[in-house]
Amino acid sequence: MLPALQAADLLEALAAVEHDRWSHWQRFMHSQCIAGEDGSLVIPPKLAEKWSRQMATPYSELSDEEKQSDRDQVMRYLPLVAEAIRRG
Repeated sequence: MLPALQAADLLEALAAVEHDRWSHWQRFMHSQCIAGEDGSLVIPPKLAEKWSRQMATPYSELSDEEKQSDRDQVMRYLPLVAEAIRRG
């Protein structure tokens, strides 16, 4: 692996992007669920079916829209990696 990709500052920057990505997904997921009186969240059956299908599907077999969603997420990370490589 290139030394630039092993830098602690790059790891921290990527971890921050990952946290933002995860937080965004959790906010979205929570907004789609039905809140129980006890604070639990229930995923509607249609979404549970969709997300279960997506989890079980290799990337190469996803729809173009689903692939684009994954590409959009990678674009959050890629500039940081590219900059680290450029700095060498």
